[in-house]
Amino acid sequence: MNSQLDHANSLLAKARDDFFVVHRLAKEADAPGWVLGFHAEQAVEKSLKAVLSNANVAYPRTHNLVMLVELLRQANLPLPSASKDFAQLVPYGVVLRYEEIPDDEPPLCDPSWFVDVIEQTLLWAEVCLAKGVV
Repeated sequence: MNSQLDHANSLLAKARDDFFVVHRLAKEADAPGWVLGFHAEQAVEKSLKAVLSNANVAYPRTHNLVMLVELLRQANLPLPSASKDFAQLVPYGVVLRYEEIPDDEPPLCDPSWFVDVIEQTLLWAEVCLAKGVV
């Protein structure tokens, strides 16, 4: 039994659960944007941590996707194609769960963007785990 792989697959299963929420709610016109963003951030975060875990790379308890991508880079692991856009998700991990968006801030991301980013990242993580990328 490969406990690293088991842990990675467990994280990926949780990421798929977060994707389920986003995919379903993205179709609802009145779905709260912060909820979509939170679950999108969580799906991406868990996908990144699944690959890091499978590669036996230690990572901190963080919602900072940019930091997690940097850990991938430092470990010479492949990066998800959407990684350049992950900074847009970081505020949803903590800040926007508890605070209102100020009127002068840009609007929340489009729900279809959340879906696309998660789909790309899940596929990347699944391929990494299937190939045993370490």
